[in-house]
Amino acid sequence: MTIIDHMIRNIAKDVTDLKEGLNPKNLAYWYDKIVKEAKEMAPPWLTDKINVKQDPILHMKFNVDISKRAVEYFIMAIDNNLDEMPYSTKLYFLKTQDVISDEMDKSLV
Repeated sequence: MTIIDHMIRNIAKDVTDLKEGLNPKNLAYWYDKIVKEAKEMAPPWLTDKINVKQDPILHMKFNVDISKRAVEYFIMAIDNNLDEMPYSTKLYFLKTQDVISDEMDKSLV
């Protein structure tokens, strides 16, 4: 195998990994895991206030329905899982954290 063949295979693998990291099934898996962990961390009276629902038509769209009091547990659950996520999934959830933080800041103003 030549160096060029090796480079092309590496690039193809990287592109495949990035694409799979944003696969709706992969995102749903991570949302499920994060919600489960957030509910385990949250007090019992907040567990029903942490919900994420995947849109049945637009599979990349997730409706995050979380009480303001439960946001910190959701954010902590994301933080706890970032190191295990594929790169593109990690970027997706970092952006999710930013959006949630921005919404929390807007509600405080």
